[in-house]
Amino acid sequence: MLKLLTGLFKTGDATVKYPFAPYPVSPGFRGKPEFAPKRCIACAACTIACPANALTMSTDHHAGKRTWKLNYGRCIFCARCEEVCPTGAIVLSGDFELAVFNKADLMVTAEFTLTNCQSCERPFAPAKEVNYVIELLTRAGMPESETERQRVMLETCPECKRRAEVSRVTQASRHRRPEITP
Repeated sequence: MLKLLTGLFKTGDATVKYPFAPYPVSPGFRGKPEFAPKRCIACAACTIACPANALTMSTDHHAGKRTWKLNYGRCIFCARCEEVCPTGAIVLSGDFELAVFNKADLMVTAEFTLTNCQSCERPFAPAKEVNYVIELLTRAGMPESETERQRVMLETCPECKRRAEVSRVTQASRHRRPEITP
């Protein structure tokens, strides 16, 4: 019996001391998604890519807000959100302990302000997204005058752009065709 006990002591621990000591995770482990709202531009790429619908986005045009929600209870830790996020606002961490007493604690919410259309003054797109595109154009070397012209276009809703294009095409077609009088 003494021989068996000395053999066990020489072998050491066969298990980890997980609840009492942190469990080491492997590099590349896909744990809890960490969200940085300051980096997010509310483009909704993550919500489109999420196969489990753990990420949702809703837009309230009357309040001029877009609400982003992450439900950890639905997340399957596939890392699609991390892959498609253009700003790196979502990163999967090594944290895997997601047990909570209240189901509402599994939700993360962020609100974003929508920019108003320059023509009709209705909110339509996240202001952070418009500013991000302008920043990308500036970094790409676009002249400031052209960047400001693009800002006007980006801050115009699709409906107003459509109306302006239809009226432009209508006016152009009137000038090209001479009217025939009998």
